[in-house]
Parts: sequence; C-alpha cells; structure tokens
Amino acid sequence: MKKLKIYIVCLFTMMSVMMNAQCTYHNTAFSSGEYLTYNLYYNWKFIWVKTGTASWYTVSSNYKGIPAYRASLTTRGNGKLDNYFVLRDTLLAYNSKQMEPLYFRKGAREGKRYTVDEIFYTYPNGKSKLLQHRINNEGKHQWTESMHDECSFDMMSIFMRARSFNPENWKKGEVVKFPIVDGNSRHSARIVYGGKEDIKSDNNKKYRCLRLTYYEYDDEKWREIANFYVTDDNNHVPIRLDMHLKFGSAKAFLVSMKGVKSPITAEIK
Repeated sequence: MKKLKIYIVCLFTMMSVMMNAQCTYHNTAFSSGEYLTYNLYYNWKFIWVKTGTASWYTVSSNYKGIPAYRASLTTRGNGKLDNYFVLRDTLLAYNSKQMEPLYFRKGAREGKRYTVDEIFYTYPNGKSKLLQHRINNEGKHQWTESMHDECSFDMMSIFMRARSFNPENWKKGEVVKFPIVDGNSRHSARIVYGGKEDIKSDNNKKYRCLRLTYYEYDDEKWREIANFYVTDDNNHVPIRLDMHLKFGSAKAFLVSMKGVKSPITAEIK
C-alpha cells in the first residue's frame, strides 16, 4: 500500500511537470547579446518616406529569480511626420530560457494617444494564468485576471518563439494557431507560411527569406497585421517587416545585425 501511494505521488508529480512544460519551447534561433537595427518607412500620400528607426536587443537576465531572456524593442520617429503622427513605442518582454512568456510591457505613443499595456504570466497547476493591465489615454487603469488551459502569447513572445519554428517540411499555406493577448483582450491569431522570397535589406545585401504572415481574428473576421521575411537559416533573423497599421502602412528594413547565434547562410552573394 505504501509503495502504491509513492507510485501515485510520483505519477502526479510527473503529470504536473508535463503540464507545466506545455508552454515551453526549445530556442534554436538566438542567444544573449543579439542586436538588430532597422530603418522605418511610412507610406505618406503614396510615397514611401523614411520616418525613423527601430532596434531589437536580447540579453540574458532573470525575472523574479527565474533565468530569462530580456528582449526590448524600441521605435523612434525622426520628426518628419511628427506634425501629423508621432511614433514612439517601447516594448519589453521577459521569456524564460525555456521560452515561457513571463512578462510583457508596451508603452505606445501613437499620434496624440499614449497607452501602456502590461501582462503578467504565471503557470499554477499546469494552467496559464494572465494578469492584464491597461492604462488608457485618459490615465485610467484596467485590470483583468483569467485562467486558461492553453498558453497565451504577446506580440514579442510569439515572435521570439516563431524564430525557432522548423519550416523544413512546411508547404505554402501551413498555419500555426495561438491566442494573442494585450493589456485588455485575448483573441485568436495565426501565422501562415507563404513560401520563400529573395529580399534586399538596407545593408545592401540580399537574403533568401521565409515569408510569414501574421493575422488576428477581430470583428468576426481575420485581419492581416504584418508580413515577416526572416532568413532561411537557423537564425531566422527578420530582414523586412510589412505592417498594416490603423493609420496606414509601414515597412522596416534591416540595417545591421550583431551577436547572431549561427552563421548567416541565407545571404545571397
């Protein structure tokens, strides 16, 4: 009887570990110290105008004692369109070294609006618990707490995870589904594989890339949010991003990359 009790305890312990591991993923694409920079362009009256820069920086850190990757994304306008639209976004994300989302923050100044989104992730008893926080343009705070059986992702954590997807056996049209969250909502999203294309970046180099299109389900229909063109190698470095924004269209082109994990074999000589 004692052995049976020990067996049952061990079984439940194993099940707990397995359930808690459901949000983990093996990172094959990046390492601490990766630094990527981009030029931003905005479609202004049918003309593409360079309007700013963006940078993505990933380092090893910890979050509440958990070893983690700390990723930051900063976008800055150059003043050309400030009289019409101000773009100042700062995004921060902590993911465990096993790629579980732990924390996300987005401070966005877009036009005359400034909002802050925060998401706190925990994983009690194999569940995915979300604590979401939104500070709206009027400075009012909104808190939402929920529990889910499946994992949830913010825009940065799903982007970090997607870089380690293995598309070797994918066919055009392959779909990856997941729930996306921000400061006050949770809804369906998906990434669709669009095949391979050769893309020129702003460092005057050309790369063989995989095209990934990101969609969100909104108002009972799928809305295309962005196209990502990532290197067709182990790094899956984003070379170009095409974004469909509420105020128009924007593009980002890679300027430089430092600290990448593996050799860039997708460059076309």
